[in-house]
Amino acid sequence: MTYVVLFRGINVGGRNKVPMAALREHLESDFSNVRTYIQSGNVLLDSDLSAPEVAAHIDANLRSAFTLDSDLVRVLVLDARAFREVIDEAPAGFGTEADTYRHDVFFYMGVTAAEVEPYVVVNPDVDDVFVGQRALYHRRVAALATRSRVNKIIGSPVYAGLTIRNWNTTTKLAALLDE
Repeated sequence: MTYVVLFRGINVGGRNKVPMAALREHLESDFSNVRTYIQSGNVLLDSDLSAPEVAAHIDANLRSAFTLDSDLVRVLVLDARAFREVIDEAPAGFGTEADTYRHDVFFYMGVTAAEVEPYVVVNPDVDDVFVGQRALYHRRVAALATRSRVNKIIGSPVYAGLTIRNWNTTTKLAALLDE
């Protein structure tokens, strides 16, 4: 089974630095066909284990291999079907007009849409948000991005249960699943 592994909290703001080559090497000792994509903690790998077993295995071994703030770093493991569901559930037109809008996907990690939705605050002149089953989709006007209110979710209790990727990264990972 091929999985997409999204790491939350590595290589962000100078904390929890994990070189992707070192991460790939670490994961290759237990998984096959390990590939990384950019420095923000995106991995594809193959395993006979289930997604929860892959996540538990990575969680159990990551901190012994790297110096990490354990409260920040989390792992989300999605099989190809589940990852494609995130792509397919995006609202119509999401990811288009890249010159006008920025597009981000907030993947749920142990939280539900119902738990996240009350903490989503929007500026109607800037933000469009769609709350999906596996992720929240955020589109904002690029020229007005500093006026977005969606970042208020950062101080909320659900923020630790989210990992964010831009739409380009999300769709690139889907393309890598097909290679």
